[in-house]
Amino acid sequence: MDQKFKTVESSKVQLSELMLPSHSNFSGKIHGGFILSLLDQIAFACASKHSATYCVTASVDTVDFLNPIEIGELVTMKASINYVGKTSMVVGIRVEAEHIQTGVIKHCNSSYFTMVAKDEQGNSVKVPGLILETEKELKRFFNSVKRISLRKEREAYSNQLDYSVGELIHELEGHNVKISL
Repeated sequence: MDQKFKTVESSKVQLSELMLPSHSNFSGKIHGGFILSLLDQIAFACASKHSATYCVTASVDTVDFLNPIEIGELVTMKASINYVGKTSMVVGIRVEAEHIQTGVIKHCNSSYFTMVAKDEQGNSVKVPGLILETEKELKRFFNSVKRISLRKEREAYSNQLDYSVGELIHELEGHNVKISL
């Protein structure tokens, strides 16, 4: 069976939305939860476009809010497939906010969503391979491989931790915690 491949370019998705007062939190900035919702939507669109199937979010890696987004700014999210496995894809998303009157653009977030392709019965299905055409695409693929490897190491490490209470208390010295056992 000859596996199908698609280019990164073929599944790119861009979403722009004007930030309204209804999107703000109590400090008057755009609510992080609203941005997360938009990130999930664009990750779904990008992954579904690549796989031609329904996709679900398996995990979200690195959601760092770098700059606040203001009411009235135009937020643009750019998503592309950075990595594909057998049934999963890593969607890289860049979030920028533009002050419409001045044209000043600021980078607000970069996120990585792992999406899994599903069939009508909810079973995971194979996704097309990825054709890498630029050095940037190659670097993004490689960085995804490294992030996946580090996540597996972190999970393996946390699964083997088995501290006694005495060891835990010693390890927590210097932290902002009061232990009342």
